[in-house]
Amino acid sequence: MHLTPSTPTAKGPADRFTGDVYLNMISAPAEPAYMVAALVRFTPGARTNCHSHARGQVLHITDGVGLVGARDGHVVRVTAGNTVTCPPGEDHWHGAADTTLMAHLALTVGDRTGDGTTWLEPVTDEPYNAALAAHH
Repeated sequence: MHLTPSTPTAKGPADRFTGDVYLNMISAPAEPAYMVAALVRFTPGARTNCHSHARGQVLHITDGVGLVGARDGHVVRVTAGNTVTCPPGEDHWHGAADTTLMAHLALTVGDRTGDGTTWLEPVTDEPYNAALAAHH
């Protein structure tokens, strides 16, 4: 057994997020499991860039209301207690709704080279607002 102290909250980098996003790392990729876990908090309207994960990603919503969308336009509205599984290699994004915070646990499996995330372009206001309108 090993107790890991809490990590400082870090602001999500502007080249990966639109709006204000805050992260607390829980687990970085390391032997033997290479589990990557973080608590991610989104302010209203904040969202990730489009991205994918080599081994997929699980998002467990802990608070608020948000959206998770795939490049093909499929979007789901999420609330506390929901879990979304994004398959390996699927381009997707996630973030808060426009009027409420959203927080989730982001869980992925990395490897010796990192967390397996490929970061892509920002999700602009047009597709984000369309997703909001379709899921209010």
